[in-house]
Amino acid sequence: MFRHRPIIVAPRRPAVFVAPRYGAPLLRAATTTAVVAGTAAVVGGAVSHHQQQKYAAQAAQQQQAAEATAYEQQQAAAEQQAQIQAAVQQQMAAQPAIAPAPTPVAPTPPGQDMMTQLERLAQMKQQGLLTDQEFAIAKSKLLGAA
Repeated sequence: MFRHRPIIVAPRRPAVFVAPRYGAPLLRAATTTAVVAGTAAVVGGAVSHHQQQKYAAQAAQQQQAAEATAYEQQQAAAEQQAQIQAAVQQQMAAQPAIAPAPTPVAPTPPGQDMMTQLERLAQMKQQGLLTDQEFAIAKSKLLGAA
């Protein structure tokens, strides 16, 4: 009927005190953390370097744009200044030369009558030696002296 198999018993080890392995999981966690932190530092350094290059390129582009704008403004200002100078020169050329200051009317000698002096003033005005204002002043002086 039933045959029994013999039971094989392994030899017993001698009783040795084995300390619980508290340090191994802790060491494994510390090692994993160090590896992750090191990888993060390397990756973070690469990202930081890439960002620095990107920002430096943007700053260079902004500086070039600012320099170009400043150059264009200088050119526009120089062009406006040239136009102003040309307009001033044209106005100066169009204006007649400034006439020398008119000579003051000399006091009349006592022997001449007032009519002769007025005629003389009128002739000076017609010749362009006296302006309307100067003629009026000389005339009022002449008439006021009489």
